[in-house]
Amino acid sequence: MNTTILTALSIEPIAVVGGMVASGLADVTSDLAALDSSGWWAVVLPFDGEPICARFERRRPTVSLPRSARPWSGPALESWTSSLSRAEFSQRVHDIRDSIAAGDVYQVNLTRQLSAPLPPEASMLALGERLAAANPAPFSAVIELPSLDLRIASASPELFLARDGSRVRSAPIKGTTSTGGDFSEKDCAENIMIVDLVRNDFGRVCLPGSVIVPNLLERQHHPGLDHLVSTVEGELRPNVGWSELVEATFAPGSVTGAPKIAAVRRIHELEPVDRNIYCGSIGWVDADRSIGELNVAIRTFWVHENRLCFGTGGAITWDSTADDEWAETELKAERLIALTSSRSV
Repeated sequence: MNTTILTALSIEPIAVVGGMVASGLADVTSDLAALDSSGWWAVVLPFDGEPICARFERRRPTVSLPRSARPWSGPALESWTSSLSRAEFSQRVHDIRDSIAAGDVYQVNLTRQLSAPLPPEASMLALGERLAAANPAPFSAVIELPSLDLRIASASPELFLARDGSRVRSAPIKGTTSTGGDFSEKDCAENIMIVDLVRNDFGRVCLPGSVIVPNLLERQHHPGLDHLVSTVEGELRPNVGWSELVEATFAPGSVTGAPKIAAVRRIHELEPVDRNIYCGSIGWVDADRSIGELNVAIRTFWVHENRLCFGTGGAITWDSTADDEWAETELKAERLIALTSSRSV
């Protein structure tokens, strides 16, 4: 760790995740095996890029985010741009349906990236405060690692992995509607497809017969929308560590598709920019207690090349229509983009 660089920067390393505020950065590594050593770690698994595991020396429980030195100053609402136009997005929906018809895939998660110039005085801790107040989420996180140019504020509603000793759990979200709205047959079908995928992923590292689905297709409410959520659990085989668990399950099936390898291949062919943090995972691991929790990095803002970025997308199946899928990306983004933006005068 280059302490000279850290001293020169005004932003101190911090991680606010899992109900903890962590400070005193001690170590950073890309080696997931470190999560089975000792200490408390903040973990970032980009969809594209190497893992980031940051060990902090101090942490304290918190019921709210620590206050930032300055209030949030966001980009103008009118300054956001999309990596895909509506016409480009629609063509890609048709391309995926062609791949489904050919038998190459069953489901592909198609996303687009929104971005806007970030005011130089903007604080991600302040953004985290705003999200926590107006859009609370069960797997929220704020991480600032200035030496790595890593700045994240997440309001994720989705659990990728929870581990308690040898027990592991995932709760994939598939199916989105406005608050109180009806879920379609497509919503249920895509959720069940991903449940099967997660069961298969867990089967690679769990004891035979231990993988179960205690909850299937449960409605879960979040600010501005409702989701369908299922739960998959399993018992890890002896000597399976975090590295083997992540290798078997990453990237999350709910943001890739099925079969996963073929779906990821189509994602890289169809999406014009790397997902970066989006659709990866953010969380924490207490190596001393063999516990941890990683989210699916959706409803997540990050900074890249002085721009504030946000991803939105959805699962494309044979029953998808381009208009409906575009509307779903709008629904998922509208509230959070409005919360983080200012209006030009």
